[in-house]
Amino acid sequence: MKRTAEITRKTKETDILVKLDIDGAGDCEINTGVGFFDHMLTCFAVHSGFDLTVKCQGDLQVDAHHTVEDAGIVLGTAFKQALGDIKITRFGNACIPMDDALGSCSLDICGRPFLVYEIEFENEKTGEYENCLTKEFMRAFAFNAGITLHICAMYGSNDHHKTEALFKSLAYALKQAVRIKEDGRIVSSKGVLS
Repeated sequence: MKRTAEITRKTKETDILVKLDIDGAGDCEINTGVGFFDHMLTCFAVHSGFDLTVKCQGDLQVDAHHTVEDAGIVLGTAFKQALGDIKITRFGNACIPMDDALGSCSLDICGRPFLVYEIEFENEKTGEYENCLTKEFMRAFAFNAGITLHICAMYGSNDHHKTEALFKSLAYALKQAVRIKEDGRIVSSKGVLS
């Protein structure tokens, strides 16, 4: 069974297309109009091994908030659809260094969305990207994918490095969690998820 999805979402603020193949090779085509965010999504695709296309036309004349948050909504929706009801390992965790920074991610693909997000930035922006938007993306992704997500930058002085460590740690944790359970059993003491 192919674990793929293609989702489009059009609002008055954004027009987004996401294509996702969980069992891909990390190939990606990313164009959101927000350069740093494109870089983070590229890192996410490459390190997760997911094939990912994200194309977005957003109201960047306002700011990048709608583009980043809505991309998280659509990617999370695509992720949930691509997984379907295939039995997976469910849990994943990773600590990823990026020079001076260390990003940590622990997650549970359980259908109970939750976000714990801990990071302190040195600056308001990395280039033209508002650093607070990373939390908006993570929340939108987790809640639409049905993931309990704990993610933090444990330390670091460079905001670019801290953010990149977060996206890479998310990628590696998801790569673990989506492994197919060959025995087809649900990993839950109560026999069901959620």
